[in-house]
Amino acid sequence: MFLKTMDAPIGRNDPCWCGSGAKYKKCHYEFDQKIESFRQRGALVPSRKMIKNPVQVAAIRESAKINIAILDYVAEHIHAGVTTEEIDQWVHEQTVLRGGIPAPLNFEGFPKSVCTSVNEEVCHGIPSPDVVLREGDIINVDASTILDGYYSDSSRMFCIGEVSPEKRRLVEKTKESISVGLQQVKPWGFLGDMGQAIHDFARENGYSVVREIGGHGVGLEFHEDPWVSYVSRRGTEMLMVPGMMFTIEPMINMGKADIFVDDDNGWTVYTEDGKPSAQWEIQVLITETGYEIISY
Repeated sequence: MFLKTMDAPIGRNDPCWCGSGAKYKKCHYEFDQKIESFRQRGALVPSRKMIKNPVQVAAIRESAKINIAILDYVAEHIHAGVTTEEIDQWVHEQTVLRGGIPAPLNFEGFPKSVCTSVNEEVCHGIPSPDVVLREGDIINVDASTILDGYYSDSSRMFCIGEVSPEKRRLVEKTKESISVGLQQVKPWGFLGDMGQAIHDFARENGYSVVREIGGHGVGLEFHEDPWVSYVSRRGTEMLMVPGMMFTIEPMINMGKADIFVDDDNGWTVYTEDGKPSAQWEIQVLITETGYEIISY
């Protein structure tokens, strides 16, 4: 007997596709049946390649330990007067020191080991010796690590010295939006549940959410399916199932949601109205009972 799903059919007595070595009927058969029932009702469901097995999850956790340590190092050393080029050097050195590889470096031509996005830069800011952090700036430092072929990805906001109450509130509310979104992250729910919670929270606080850029699957590659929106609707987008791993990284603007990409470097994204933007990013794993934060 075969179970026909969006993936290739597999016999009940065949080895399970997850690599456990157990027979399919004793391992993921009922799991796949449940996914198939959602698919037949019109839901967007994950393919098997999106589901991480325990060996892969353990390896990704090791990569994440480096990523977390890197951002901890930045937190301890960042201050007014530091250039974003210096931050790039810290990240590169600390990654290599711990046996990892900076994932952004040379990824699709990106020239640095980390993204540093200051004030009205939404994301993908390129470190430079000409960008000196000043009192009152806010900056997102987005680090991604490869260890033994496994990827981790997270980012944090930093307030440089005394920042305006408006900027500090934006940073704090953006961080809080992730906690609000996490309340909707659970197996057999939908990514849109989380997306709408974040979007509603941002709008209630007077902000807008970037539409064109979202989160993504991660772990075996830098960017995997699914794409994760934060302007989505409850009950829509992909079904969340145990073993899925993705980032939650809303980009929240103080002004309007409109953005543009730097014509000169082809990477840095800015707010159209020149008002500040903030972003925090975590990497999460869907578990049988909820979620696990892998990197932050």
